Amino acid sequence: MEFQLQPQTRQQFSPQLMYSLKLLQYTTVELEQEIKAKIEENPLLELEDETREAEEDSAGESLAEEPDATREDDPGEMTSDRDKIDWDAYIQDGMHNQMDSREESEKREDQNILEREGKSGATLTQYLVEQLRLLDLSTRDLEIGEYLIGNLNDSGLFDVPLLDLALESGLPFDEAERVLKIVQTLEPTGVGARDLRECLMLQLDALDLHDTLAFRMISENWRDVKLRRIASIRKKMGASEKEIGDALNVVAGLNPHPGLAYGDSSVIAIHPDLIVEKVEGEYIAYLNDRNLPRVRVSRAYQVILSRHEHSTEEDRRYVRRKLTEANHFVSSIEQRRSTLLKVTNCIVKAQREFLDAGLSFLRPMILQEVADEAGLHVTTVSRATQGKYVQTPRGIYALRFFFDGRLKKKTSNNAEDVPDGQLATKTVKDRIAQIIDEEDAHAPLSDQAIEDILRSKEGVQIKRRTVAKYRENLGIPIARMRRRI
Repeated sequence: MEFQLQPQTRQQFSPQLMYSLKLLQYTTVELEQEIKAKIEENPLLELEDETREAEEDSAGESLAEEPDATREDDPGEMTSDRDKIDWDAYIQDGMHNQMDSREESEKREDQNILEREGKSGATLTQYLVEQLRLLDLSTRDLEIGEYLIGNLNDSGLFDVPLLDLALESGLPFDEAERVLKIVQTLEPTGVGARDLRECLMLQLDALDLHDTLAFRMISENWRDVKLRRIASIRKKMGASEKEIGDALNVVAGLNPHPGLAYGDSSVIAIHPDLIVEKVEGEYIAYLNDRNLPRVRVSRAYQVILSRHEHSTEEDRRYVRRKLTEANHFVSSIEQRRSTLLKVTNCIVKAQREFLDAGLSFLRPMILQEVADEAGLHVTTVSRATQGKYVQTPRGIYALRFFFDGRLKKKTSNNAEDVPDGQLATKTVKDRIAQIIDEEDAHAPLSDQAIEDILRSKEGVQIKRRTVAKYRENLGIPIARMRRRI
């Protein structure tokens, strides 16, 4: 076997490039946190005080009243005054505080994780346990009740059969079932149910409707009710179609997820990273970073590197390394800004009709189109659009919203006259929702009927199974489930 050496050209990512790409993925909120962390870590980074400078200009104050401003205009005087600062101590503090700042950041992150874990999803459990402790229960029943409550899902129902919970905990099944009936008396009504059927029956019983047709339909013919088999219900219950319709309306007014009303109510606000506005008939995109800290490289390094007699070689190496990191950080922020604007401007240019007229005019796009238009690599566009939101005259959208699949649309019966067009899948989904919204509630359209409408009247090249998939994505039930009696 012979071994041969062959030269190969292979691109390797430098740590600086990797960090720039990482910074590109950050949202505006994440970038603000990163800037604050870098300022604490690197003594050669500082914040610009643009507000103070603007106030000084508007007030017409002389530079003589601001010694710092005079020093900036006169490098010689700046160096003379700054020699009074103990730069050796400053550098040593920076070298020692770098590790301290990292430790503090780790502590803050750990604290944030603990706070998030402490707040997530515990509201319903606490609410039920508080009610349980107000009841006159033995210590054992109270412990069993808290154990059962701890196994409820966010909807307030059990995902695991009660028998499995009893076997796991070593409880006798009849004892677990007895305490469960106590848990089911707590508010909100319906919690502690072992399935949706029992949840609805608990609510009907609480409304004193246990002798009604609605209760009997659920308890005796739950499968037919679930599938809305009206003919089968009529035959088994001996009721008229109107009576069944009234009973189904009562069932529709119940809450299948009683626990969600008491879940974690914290709402995460969306902070748009970009804003698009219409100015004199043209759409203009800009970054929503007015409140983002402005960072720059401090001039202190000039003085430090010029002091040969007071600075050790270790100090000078440290300053040079921090200077390189600071310059790269500032340039990475500017590169992120430029890339985001390039990508957003390409999207705005392509989606002009959507911004003017709405979802029906959304143009199907892929990442490669924007990459070619902006002169970027497709992975760069992917990173730039990840987790970012843009505020437009039509609302706030994720940048990924504009990248969608496509369906063909015939624009002419003669294919040689006019080429076939394309529709974004979101546009087709919106049209399906409109068709269903406008249908006769007493005779809802089947998926096949919706396909026929889209194909024959609107030229959309779509299949019935695709209609069914889009309808399910929209959370719309099948025709039989939508039929009103």
